Parts: sequence; structure tokens; C-alpha cells
Amino acid sequence: MPQSQSQPTSQPFTLPHFYMPHPARLNPHLEAARTHSKQWARQMNMLEGSGIWDERDLDAHDYALLCAYTHPECSEEALNLVTDWYVWVFFFDDHFLEEFKRTLDREGGKAYLDRLPAFMPMDLNTPVPEPTNQVEAGLADLWARTVPSMSLDWRRRFAESTENLLNESLWELSNIDINRIANPVEYIEMRRKVGGAPWSAGLVEYATGAEIPAAVAGSRPLRVLKDAFSDGVHLRNDLFSYQREIEDEGELSNGVLVLETFLDCTTQEAADAVNELITSRLQQFEDTVFTELPTLFADQGLDPAGCAAVLAYAKGLQDWQSGGHEWHMRSSRYMNGGGAGEPGSAAAPWSPLVFGGLGTQGLGALGLGTSAADLSTALRIAGTQRLRRRSHTPHQPVGPSQLPDFFMPFTTTLSPHLEAARRNVVTWSHRMGLLQPQPGVPFSGIWDEDALVRFDFALCAAGLHPDATLEELDLGTQWLTWGTYADDYYPAVFGRTRDVAGALATTKRLSALMPVDTADPAPEPANALERALADLWTRTAGPMAPDARRTFKGTVDAMTASWLWELDNMVLHRIPDPVDYIEMRRATFGSDLTMSLSRLGHGRQVPPEIYRSGPMRSLENAAADYACLLNDVFSYQKEIEYEGEVHNGILVVQNFFDCDYPTALAIVHDLMTSRMREFQHVATDQLPILYDDFKLSAEARATLDGYVEELENWLAGILTWHRECRRYRPEHLRHHPGTTGWTPGPTGLGTSGTRVAGVVGTVVGG
Repeated sequence: MPQSQSQPTSQPFTLPHFYMPHPARLNPHLEAARTHSKQWARQMNMLEGSGIWDERDLDAHDYALLCAYTHPECSEEALNLVTDWYVWVFFFDDHFLEEFKRTLDREGGKAYLDRLPAFMPMDLNTPVPEPTNQVEAGLADLWARTVPSMSLDWRRRFAESTENLLNESLWELSNIDINRIANPVEYIEMRRKVGGAPWSAGLVEYATGAEIPAAVAGSRPLRVLKDAFSDGVHLRNDLFSYQREIEDEGELSNGVLVLETFLDCTTQEAADAVNELITSRLQQFEDTVFTELPTLFADQGLDPAGCAAVLAYAKGLQDWQSGGHEWHMRSSRYMNGGGAGEPGSAAAPWSPLVFGGLGTQGLGALGLGTSAADLSTALRIAGTQRLRRRSHTPHQPVGPSQLPDFFMPFTTTLSPHLEAARRNVVTWSHRMGLLQPQPGVPFSGIWDEDALVRFDFALCAAGLHPDATLEELDLGTQWLTWGTYADDYYPAVFGRTRDVAGALATTKRLSALMPVDTADPAPEPANALERALADLWTRTAGPMAPDARRTFKGTVDAMTASWLWELDNMVLHRIPDPVDYIEMRRATFGSDLTMSLSRLGHGRQVPPEIYRSGPMRSLENAAADYACLLNDVFSYQKEIEYEGEVHNGILVVQNFFDCDYPTALAIVHDLMTSRMREFQHVATDQLPILYDDFKLSAEARATLDGYVEELENWLAGILTWHRECRRYRPEHLRHHPGTTGWTPGPTGLGTSGTRVAGVVGTVVGG
């Protein structure tokens, strides 16, 4: 790695006031970790003679200082081991760069990466291969020293996160994103992959001695804690490293540059917006701890030890966030004239992997910590942002939804069975009881036949699946009908009465109505909502193999659970954080459910890991976000004026940027267009490489190419449905059963704040 350089006299922007209310602390075993990590690196042959580092490099990197700040309470033994892990991962980055990136040896790089999982066996009695280089030797040593004190569940999770982190090097080597600036959502997702904060979160469990119980490891609250932590870490680095990455190195992977380009604004405005997003993510972290963890503990029946472990893990992530910030502030490598540096140590350059992504350098900072005045200002700004999220006045008149000129490169083809499906869904809905109030359930008369006909779900299904048989089209139409009915049912029945417990009980019953083993008993449906799901489940899941049935059930469970998230926000009168909104909107919209219906006929031609791969998830997420935001554009008046909703992408943007409706609409439209272009980019440039990596057969490639075409139909069909159905037209919104508004609780101070940074005017002018 290059040595520290003198500071440029001109800075591209002034660092903002950071929201960091928790003070950083330094582990007292710092010097011991420095000594140990140097001995270990030499033992692994990572220093003199390695061709990668020498002792001066390791001293300058000072990974022990990073770990001492980010793990302030762990024992000397734990700090030594954690520091060794960071030495190893940074050495890997530089080793891979020299061996494969500089030589563009993708085949050799893939073979190199394919060997590494063998050095992380779940059972330590399993022999590992003889190491052939320092990276393999280091991984074998670290794994053997770490896993004896950790459960099998943690081993699986940490091995997976390590493999994901390392395998992103291969995509970097492909140069598939060269000269391309990502859109904001794509960038957040990419940073979690190529940055190492999710991997670091696994080491927090080890260092704190607080392993997450397996029962909750995959839950939404724990996922959000890790993601919010990761986003805060990565975006903070982007602020400090902007000058070196953009001006000196010509990098394109930086959050400030991403927003500067996307919003067409000044660098200062983009930097301020990034800082506001960091604040929002940290507040999301806090909200999750205080509002979602208690519910999770009660719902899972977690014992006191398990609850204490999760809380200690959350505190460990918080310590990491504060310590990482302090490490930034002490470094003298980049912006603002350098920092205070640890007495007696070399300046600590920014790490290329864990925060900046593979091949990324640097940071810069102000010196030791922040002054009391800076902290006071940061807390005041953060308080304003938090208040704005909770002070929206519902049911404001907004007028008819404005529709921009949508970018849609695909055309809609409709199934010839459309008219039959239209007739059949009305008959089915009457038979299930969806078109009448439910006995003993207040506010449940949400639809009648006229509303169902106006909504025209058969038109949507006919565009999504133009080649479907009538039976398949009926099934798709009725799934869309049930999903939308349920989505309307939750706020109408549970939102008006703030019956969170009732909603939770209903969600559990819905899950029980979908047994993975068809021989298992299911409860008797108690109402139309349950009756319709039970019917659809039997018809859809019956022919499936058990694994496919389990996966499909998971998509429905994710959708119903997301409605509980919406209900929580409504009860708390809280507009969602932008990143959390985008990611949860995919579930509330039922994106995975409807996409999975497209995959039911694919059989076993395609390895399941293909569908879990980064490119495939990027493809599906880009498509889902386009469709979700499209729905938000059409439904804005319905949701904001008539239903008092807080879950609409335009409202989320209005709230975050403190801007007006036209400005927010322009931002959402630009994001939709960017996501569509990303969808095309992944399909054209990334999937062929994925096919080659997995050595897919011609048949499997044709299946996946067909799936891409199905997603294209999915996107075009959704736009056609929104344009032609009558669910969102102003003349049908007032006083009809499809309006599911609820009376909100006490509201706050409105939304009349003034935007200081000036992003609004810049966007409008662009």
C-alpha cells in the first residue's frame, strides 16, 4: 500500500457534523495486539519475502489500532485473534490484487478462490488441504483458533459471509462495472458486498462473547441491525475518502459521487445528503433496538441469556461504529490536514477492503474526536431529522397523482385467456367470501364486486404470464387478488384499531395454513382471508417438491410479515428510513411471491445457488424496485390523501430531503429509470459471466434467459395494469369500499421545514 502523502490545500467539501452520540473507547490491550499481530504475520510469511508487505507496511497499516477502537472491551486473547483476522483479510486483498487483478488472470483467480472454503470446515476433525500460499495458511490457522468457541450455526454464517466477501473479488476482476456510476440503491447493495462491514459483524459476535441465538439470527431485526451498521460504516468512509478516491485515483465507487451524479447537485450538497443518510441509518439502528427487539424477544420466547446476547451484540456493533469513526478522525492520510494519530505510531492509512471495498484506498480527518460544539450541532440536526419522520400530517389534499413519461423498454403481450380469467376471479372471490364483510370483524367490508372488477387483476396476470394456460392464469390472478385484498385488509381491520396483537395472531395463522408437509394438519379457515389462502396453497404447493414448497412458503411469509412492519410504522406515526423502505417495499409489494410463480416450472435444471447469486439478486431487486416505485407514483393520491399512509416512496423522499411533491416525484422517476437501466446492464453484461462461472449447460442457460424474459414481461405487464385499471383513478377514490383509510392518532408539527443544503433547487433545475 502507498505511504501517507501530504494533504492537498483545497478540499472538495467541508466535512459535515456527524451524528455519533456514543463515545469511542480504546482497548487497553492495544500494544499486546500490535506485537502479536506482527509476530503472526511473520509466522504466516506475510512480511519480508512475500512480495506483498514488509514490516514497515504492517506498522503503517496498524490494524491493531483499528481493532482496539472497534472492540474496546474484549480480552487480550480475543483482540489478538480479531486483529489477526483483519491482517489476513487485508493481506488477501493485496495478494489477490498482485497475483490476479494486475495480470487480469480471471481463471486463475477463480481457482484460487474456489479452494478457500475448504479451509473453513464445519467440523474441525475434517482435514483441510495443504496450504499453498499465505492466504490459505492464514485462513486455516484462524479458523482453527476461532470456531471451537462458536456454534455450528455461527460457523455456517461466518463462513458464508467470508466466502461472499472474497468472491466479490472475482467480479471486480471481470471489470463489468468499469466507467459506470451506480444508482443509489444499487450502490448501497454493492457496498455491503464489497465492503466488509457485514463480515466484521460476525467477528463482533466472537469478540463480545455474545453469539446471536440461531432462532433469531435470520429475523428482520437482526438483519436490519447488521445492514444499518454496515451502511453507516461504508458511507462514512465515502465522505472521508472522497478526495483521494475521486480526485487522485479516478474511482467511481463512492457514495458522494453517486449522489452528486444522481441528484445533479454540488459536491457539498451530495456530502451533506450522504451524512443525512448515515444519520438516518444510525437512527434506524436505534429504532430497531428499542422498538423491534422487545417484540422479537417476546414472539420467539427468547430466554434471558439469549436476550442479553442479542443486546450485547447490538452494543458491540455500536462500539464498532464509534470506534471506526474515531479511527477516521485520527488518521492523517487524506482530507483536512490529517489527524492526531496514535502517539508513537505511524499514521494509519485507510483500509482498502473492510470499508472502501476491494482496491479502494482511503480516509482523512480532523484530529481527536469531535468538539462539544460539533456534537451539539450534530445532535440538533439529527433531532430535527428524527422529528420530521414522526410529524407528518396525514390526509393532506395532494390532488391527482402526476404521471411522468416512464422509461419502459419492453412491450406487453396479453394472454388470450384474459376474459375467462376475469370472469373466473369474480366467481372465485364470491366463493371465498372476499366481497362481503366478515362476521364479527369490524371494518372488514373493504371490497365489493364493483371494486374487484375495477381493480382487474386478471389484466395484470395476463401481462405477467402471457404464455400461461387458463389454469395457470387463474391461479396467478387469484394470488394477485388475495395479496392485494390482504394488503388492504391489514390497515383497515388492524390499523384503525391499532390492534398489533391481532395482526400478529392473524399472520401466524396464515403461515400455519401453508404446511410444508402436506400430511401435516392445518387450522380450519376462520374467514375469507384464511379461506382464500388455504385454497391457493393447496392448488399451488401440492404439485411442488418439498424444498420448492418450503421456499415458496417463505415468500408468502415474508410478505405477510412485512405488513406487520407497515402496521408498526402506522401506529408509531413514523415515515420509514429510505433504505429500509426500499428493501421492505419489495416484500410489501409481493415481488418475491409473484417472481417465484414464474420459476415454478423450472424444475432442477438450474442450481439453486444461481438464484441466490449476487447478479441474480441484483436483477430481481432492480426489477422489483422499478415496479414498487411505479406503484407508489400511481397510488400517491390514494395513499396520502385518502388513506393517511406513510408508506409511499414519494413521501419518503419528500420527508428525507424536506422537499415538495414535484421534486420528490422527479427523484423517484429518475431512480426508476436508473433501476431499469441496471436491470438491462445485469442481464446483458453480468449474467453471461455467471453462466460461465457455473459452467451451466445450454439447457440451463436457456432456462435463465427465459426467466429474464419473464421478468421483462413482469415489468411491462405491471405498467400496463397500472395505466388501464381503475384502482387509482381520482373519480373512484372517494367513498367506496376500496378506500381503506384509518383514523390516525395525534400528529406532530407538519412538514414545513426548510431545506438548507439546496438539493431541492438543484434537482428541479436539472
